[in-house]
Amino acid sequence: MTGSSDTMIGAGRLRDTPQRYGLVSRALHWAAAYLLLWQFATLLGWRWLGDGPVMRAVSLLGPYHGTVGVLILALLLPRMAWSLVERRRRPRDAPTALGRLRAGVHGAFYALMLLVPGLALARAYGNGKGYELWEIALIPATGVTMEWLVAPADLLHGPLAWTLAALIAGHVSMALIHHFARGDETLRRMAGALDDDRAEGDARQRRGPRSGR
Repeated sequence: MTGSSDTMIGAGRLRDTPQRYGLVSRALHWAAAYLLLWQFATLLGWRWLGDGPVMRAVSLLGPYHGTVGVLILALLLPRMAWSLVERRRRPRDAPTALGRLRAGVHGAFYALMLLVPGLALARAYGNGKGYELWEIALIPATGVTMEWLVAPADLLHGPLAWTLAALIAGHVSMALIHHFARGDETLRRMAGALDDDRAEGDARQRRGPRSGR
């Protein structure tokens, strides 16, 4: 009986609840967060420090630029599918203007995580060079240049990428403000306790005795 109960508890931690996100949502979220933060940190490093020994050494510590883009795309499909599966279980934004703004920002995140690497792959196909990752030809090398495909990709890839970077900076800033200045549960939903009773008890304790009356 204890083993069955432990199994149910373990399975429950995989799923989202109205109080917090489960292990699957957290794994998908933090994997994408690592990839995006690494991508933009190294891009800024190359821009500020230039192509020198420091950045060449740093770049060996994580995946390359193109690899990150492909991994972001690879994570996006299961992340969207899991969001759809868990949409009725997970924490919801309040039906206010701020809640709608949050939902819109999250939608923009998904759109940009699709568009930015997608445009890079379209450009690789359009310039005829293709793209290979881990000896797998993801985009075939045709040797034919299609300017109508390359031009919009060149035009949009950079600006959309930096728009995504700005959204990430705002997202991180607001999460820290909610956690340290407002002391609410926003960040803890994705990084706090997985046990719902414990999470709710911790939340009540932080809100103080007056809110529990």
